[in-house]
Amino acid sequence: MTWQNSYQRWNDFDKLEAEMRTQLNQIQTDEESLEDAFYKNLEFGTGGMRGKLGPGTNRMNIYTIRRAAEGLARYIEARGEEWKENGIVIAYDCRHMSKEFAIETAKVLGNHGIKAYVFSSLRPTPVLSYAVRYLYAAGGIVITASHNPPEYNGFKVYNEDGGQLPPAEAGAMIEIVNQIENELQVEAADQDDLEANGLLEWVDKKVDEAYLKELRGVNMNPHITHDAGEDFQVVFTPLHGTANVLVRKGLEQAGFKNVHVVAEQADPDPEFSTVASPNPEEHQAFEMAINQGKKVGADILIGTDPDADRLGVAVPDEHGEYQVLTGNQLGALMLDYLLSQHLDLPDNGIMIKTIVTSEFGRAIASYYNIETLDTLTGFKFIGEKIREFERTGEYEFLFGYEESYGFLAKDFARDKDAVQAAVLATELALFWKVKGKTLLQALDALYKRHGYYLEDLQSIKLDGKQGEEKIKAIMDTFRQEELTEVAGLKVLAVEDYASSRRWVVKTGEEETITLPASNVLKFVLEDDCWFCLRPSGTEPKIKFYYGVKSSSKADSLERLEKLKQALAAYLPAL
Repeated sequence: MTWQNSYQRWNDFDKLEAEMRTQLNQIQTDEESLEDAFYKNLEFGTGGMRGKLGPGTNRMNIYTIRRAAEGLARYIEARGEEWKENGIVIAYDCRHMSKEFAIETAKVLGNHGIKAYVFSSLRPTPVLSYAVRYLYAAGGIVITASHNPPEYNGFKVYNEDGGQLPPAEAGAMIEIVNQIENELQVEAADQDDLEANGLLEWVDKKVDEAYLKELRGVNMNPHITHDAGEDFQVVFTPLHGTANVLVRKGLEQAGFKNVHVVAEQADPDPEFSTVASPNPEEHQAFEMAINQGKKVGADILIGTDPDADRLGVAVPDEHGEYQVLTGNQLGALMLDYLLSQHLDLPDNGIMIKTIVTSEFGRAIASYYNIETLDTLTGFKFIGEKIREFERTGEYEFLFGYEESYGFLAKDFARDKDAVQAAVLATELALFWKVKGKTLLQALDALYKRHGYYLEDLQSIKLDGKQGEEKIKAIMDTFRQEELTEVAGLKVLAVEDYASSRRWVVKTGEEETITLPASNVLKFVLEDDCWFCLRPSGTEPKIKFYYGVKSSSKADSLERLEKLKQALAAYLPAL
């Protein structure tokens, strides 16, 4: 079916929702916009789906939401009556249409006799992950586009363990979703009827209280806040998202009394009007927190993304200027703190990170005789391993993290958890303050012990159909290019996760990569350096990851810059 056919089907649908009709009429003479809205179905991938709001098969709207929900309903039905009775938990963030999409999802599930537990107001993603386990549900859904721009929304699916669907489960569901040819014809039940019949239940307080009780276990040294927390100053920004209430309650019950919330960013705002991007990875997101931090003399600044699964941290340097830590740096500090303060480290303890996360964490874990496991990018793979080890007893999970500001200390949630991370990072900063050090000084001590691991990330945004083609061309070029040296560093090995092959450049010797297939290329260089290419699974971007190591910060900075420049030289021609 051509995009013109898809557009005509929508244009001819006499029951098209009024707002959709208005928006469709506004672009009816703009062929480029029409093609982009209709040239494909919005992809339902391994992480659910995410896209721009608006009319069309390639947009987030009530019809594409219903299609996804119908696929989930059929997937649950195929697993039997018990799964239907266990139901699905639904949470949502502050974005445009989030609550409406949550209710539409519940109405489609209810049409199949599947119960929906729906939060009556916005909640963090990790609370949804916990709620699935707490309510013994068959799965969960979060309506969120995480840190994407305001014009986006998304639909993330979780399994009965509270983790995002791993590839095998996602593949089975994707197959069902793709069988639904006409999203305009998906039926949805009446909300009032579902509530009267017990197929739509609103959940709030009992889940929050249970989650906060579990959150107490994140503190490694509860006595520190009692003994030394009275003067410790915290500035917190939820960046207009979902974290405000639970992060403040979590810090309060941990004993932190001086928590200053950035007032301009405290309330939910689907436009994220005070930031260019509601992403704690972006330093501009901390501008207001830094200004407030200087006024109150804050010891730490913490910021969460809109659905509260990512945490960023900034701390003062020796000149009183606030420095934003990278996800790799914060993860390394958390990991070292958890392992150093653990009273009895298990012999089978394990730390889990992704293939694009710094090797710094592996060095720290090894120092404490703890094994490290690498997974593909995406926290669902870490959650999947936690579940596997819980079942087999092979390893005891101690910490999981990824460079993109995702952390998990306690496995009562099975997705990255910024609420947990906020409490842990604040205690961590107080711990080092009591010892007379800032987090930057503690980090420098780790570098001196293990080597100066430095990383960087560059993202190239390429929108629309042409953007997809350019991203494919870049990946194809690097796959075909027989690189032997980059920035004066020999290429030792190439790892192509799409073909599950790893080969040694010098000898041609090959081995099989045992991780699931994924469109990722990693080049392993000499002297513990590397770079990696990966198309984003949630945004129209291709990402270049870089990692270097040396015995000094200056050498690592120089090596990192040379590596970035060498790769940048390839891009203009592509």
